[in-house]
Amino acid sequence: MAIDPQLAPFIARLEEAWPEPPLSLPVDVWRERIERLSAAARVPYPDNLAVETRTIDGPRPVRIRIYRPRASSPLPALIYMHGGGWVVGSIDSHDAITAALAMDTPCVVISIDYTRAPEHPFPAAVDDCRAVVAWTFDHAAELGIAADAIAVGGDSAGGNLAAAMTLAFRGSSRRIRGQLLLYPCVDVDFSRASYASEAHAPYLKAAEMIWFWRQYCPDEGQRASPLAVPMTEPNLAGLPDAFIVVAEHDPLRDEGQAYAERLRAAGVPVLFRPGRGLIHGFLRARTFSAAAEAEHQAMTSWLRSLPDRPGPG
Repeated sequence: MAIDPQLAPFIARLEEAWPEPPLSLPVDVWRERIERLSAAARVPYPDNLAVETRTIDGPRPVRIRIYRPRASSPLPALIYMHGGGWVVGSIDSHDAITAALAMDTPCVVISIDYTRAPEHPFPAAVDDCRAVVAWTFDHAAELGIAADAIAVGGDSAGGNLAAAMTLAFRGSSRRIRGQLLLYPCVDVDFSRASYASEAHAPYLKAAEMIWFWRQYCPDEGQRASPLAVPMTEPNLAGLPDAFIVVAEHDPLRDEGQAYAERLRAAGVPVLFRPGRGLIHGFLRARTFSAAAEAEHQAMTSWLRSLPDRPGPG
């Protein structure tokens, strides 16, 4: 179907904010503009949400932001990895998304400011996220988190990192209960049909995604690792329940759907949503689009259901 007409004002604002192709900009300018635009759109936290930013030890110091709804403890938790092609974006640029997930579930959200490419290519971001996941389990009681109800999630490149975490911790004593993958990039097969049909879609262009991969995995041999490219993992059995939503008008559409199908074939319970009429980054367009808002409601409903279902064996 065509792009949701309710997204037209959102797309117009995107075009106004980015009059030139982002790839024509130096990385530091690209990053600064994203942070500035995100800060301008930020709204105050609700009174019943406590927010704390701290730094934990890992392979290097890792900054995290913890969102805690004022509700009875222990709460489920979502460890969130932001999108931005592993190059741009931060816990600040995704602050509104993570705050809303915390409030509307409700759950404790821990957002990770992982180190970015090209300065720090793969596996630096994976190492940072792995350190935060382990830290969250080890400090669950202190954080008021139910240790048997911890999920991972992220959008775009963050969805890639979240999927990598389920592989990294599979079979360990730290049992991840769910994976929330939002228009994730999980493959490097640029010949998929959506890379052609949605090459010039709003928000994310196919050429930009290919460029992001070159920054994140400049050594193409690294792409054989499932922690870099989850689709290369031959055995997806035993992974946690998955919620996967793609966007119809997004170069990443087909790989997200293919990953959902592979997980389901491996016996993993999957809730897949095709994002009809939506574009990459639609979580930022909830105030414009009823369809985008419906996806937010679906993911928070799914997160609420996790503690009531058995975890992976």
